[in-house]
Amino acid sequence: MKQKTIISISKSEGHELYRIDEFDVLQVPYYASCISAGFPSLADDYLDERISLNEFLVKNPTATYMLKVRGNSMVDANIKDGAILIIDLLLEPEDGRIAVCHLDNNFTVKTIRKREGKLFLEAANAAYPAIEVTEAMSMKVLGIVTFIILKAEDQ
Repeated sequence: MKQKTIISISKSEGHELYRIDEFDVLQVPYYASCISAGFPSLADDYLDERISLNEFLVKNPTATYMLKVRGNSMVDANIKDGAILIIDLLLEPEDGRIAVCHLDNNFTVKTIRKREGKLFLEAANAAYPAIEVTEAMSMKVLGIVTFIILKAEDQ
């Protein structure tokens, strides 16, 4: 079994950024049937296999990192303060994808929107306006959000 190693890259200005170097081989029970949100079901009868959470959550281990969220600009996308994002550097920054960006010396997570030949970073909270990215700005996409991890009580 591999030892899990998470190296902190940056903890400045309230950001917590972690790079994933190695993963524990964690196997958990996987049930082929769906769980009922209404009446109870006997899910134990449908145990299919065990799956690796690492394989499920991380497709490109060497190009994946995690970031802890601070703020509420993306709450309507279920990205809440304290959530952990799993981010893949290899995915393309396409319209409609949620991306971690470095914009004018600030880190942000927003939805990429392309409208009428213009690029916008759009919040998922009506209190925050969309940001039009212009040529005068310095902007780099640092990866695409693939999963959002929240504690059950934070949902």
